[in-house]
Amino acid sequence: MVLIKEFEGKNEEEAINNAIEALGLDREDIDVEKVEAIKSGFLFRGGKVKIRVHYNDDFTDVDNSGEKIRDYIEGLIKRMELGGEVRIIEKNDSKIKLDIISDDSGILIGKQGKTLDAIQLITNIVATRSDDHLKVIIDSEDYRKRREQSIVQFAKRTALQVRKTKNSRLLDPMNPFERRLVHTALSSFDDIETISEGEGLYKQVRILYRGGLQQY
Repeated sequence: MVLIKEFEGKNEEEAINNAIEALGLDREDIDVEKVEAIKSGFLFRGGKVKIRVHYNDDFTDVDNSGEKIRDYIEGLIKRMELGGEVRIIEKNDSKIKLDIISDDSGILIGKQGKTLDAIQLITNIVATRSDDHLKVIIDSEDYRKRREQSIVQFAKRTALQVRKTKNSRLLDPMNPFERRLVHTALSSFDDIETISEGEGLYKQVRILYRGGLQQY
């Protein structure tokens, strides 16, 4: 399906670059239909150029093809100027899991998995255009399993320290899934409480002692 969006820039070249960056496409993937000068300011100084871009949405009317999602992720990796192969490891009507195999896996994963999370978030936004119920999970080098184990182990060790000192501890920022791991892992600790603090996607979990004075 062909979609149309408008973009602006100080000149035609900047407007096209803005479109390429926003859409995550290459120059040859878009068709610039119209260029319009937008006059503004005294004697029309500081004006802008508006372009109308036609491009194909790979996910619309694709029936959640795993191959299309895989190709989309490989395209993202290529635009990051990195190498990698994406394999489908699990797929059903509501979820698809993919694994990135790359010599650049450390860069693709990023610090605390934030780059991998960003790739997964972008892919989910695009994929759900055709199915709101589809969830895409992306992993590399078995990072998510190792990260989950590390979070649970660290949360339990920290809870024991909180129990001993009676002082609360604030963990590093985590995404929603990781925070749920902490809450679930410590739910069996009768004298320990966990709460999320902060704004945005990456919030922090505070671990508190229920049986005494809670210090912040």
